[in-house]
Amino acid sequence: MKKIFYLLLFFGVFLTAKAEDFKTLEIGAKAPDFSLKATDGKMYNLASFRSYELLVIIFSCNHCPTAQAYEDRMIDFQQKYATKNVRLVVISPNDDKAVRFDELGYSDLSDSYPEMVLRAKQKKYNFPYLYDGATQATSQAYGPTTTPHAFVFDKNRTLQYVGRIDDEEHIGKAKVFDLENAVEDLLNKKPVNTPVTKTFGCSVKWKSKSDWKLKEVEGWKSEPVSLDKIDLEGMKSLIGKTEGKFRLINFWATWCGPCVAEFSALVETDKMYRNRDFDFVTISMDDFKVQEKALTFLKKKYASNKNYIFGSEKKYDLIEAVDPKWQGALPYTVLVSPEGKVVFRQSGIINITELRTAIVEKIGRYYP
Repeated sequence: MKKIFYLLLFFGVFLTAKAEDFKTLEIGAKAPDFSLKATDGKMYNLASFRSYELLVIIFSCNHCPTAQAYEDRMIDFQQKYATKNVRLVVISPNDDKAVRFDELGYSDLSDSYPEMVLRAKQKKYNFPYLYDGATQATSQAYGPTTTPHAFVFDKNRTLQYVGRIDDEEHIGKAKVFDLENAVEDLLNKKPVNTPVTKTFGCSVKWKSKSDWKLKEVEGWKSEPVSLDKIDLEGMKSLIGKTEGKFRLINFWATWCGPCVAEFSALVETDKMYRNRDFDFVTISMDDFKVQEKALTFLKKKYASNKNYIFGSEKKYDLIEAVDPKWQGALPYTVLVSPEGKVVFRQSGIINITELRTAIVEKIGRYYP
């Protein structure tokens, strides 16, 4: 089933890229100018990099697993060529409103500007990371088909290479380093031996595809939502038998303000990762007599994951069985490994970025 999912995702990416059909800049073309904000808060244009012998522009993003697989390679590239008067600039072309939740299954962050700022800080980028998601005018002018997609310009800002970074997205398996080869040719005053290569990665998320995300959320309405009773033994089973998945368990109640406030973010997290080795379960700590009220709430939140209501007076036994470090406050959220071990916990209202980072670090950021 996993292979089928990956194939469908790939062909969906391919068809999306073909549908928009912005023309990719051709060898010999001049670099289109731009004025874009970077994650350091500054505005940059072509003139900002006039002193560099070569300008390398890579269109990449936060969420794409292929792009994430190249993050460290881009950092290493800039480090390697920093003393050779080569400047790398990375531009995110994506409109985050066009990124579906099920396209975020390999990431903790989407592609909005604030999330780009977070990623740049997390990875300690040594290059400007520019946001083009607002208008996408720069991306349309350059015509990247995937993330990542590299463009190399000479001193006159004439395009000399366009294509992939190397021949293998899987970390440590590349054998042909196309981008570095092109840069070396140019630094040695030679024509680029292979000036054009094909690229592989996620399609650019153009604004015209924003309705896809709306249709995705609309589709959640048709998914059945249930709320079943669970006892202490059933709860112990949930912790101990995760069916080979990382299981996120959230303890909440309808009377708990923070529980209600954070619930939508948890449901969206489930929609992000549910096609992975991941499972989301909620445990209502409400009394059984308000089970219908709790179910109504869950339906409004499109919580089509597994939902249970404990409704027992043996709450302290439950707390001890779940996590001895739990002091009893709601909400409480734990991530349980396939071995039944709590590997991440948050007491009180969640920090959604920290939670998603913990999840994706466990289930993986890259295609296997």
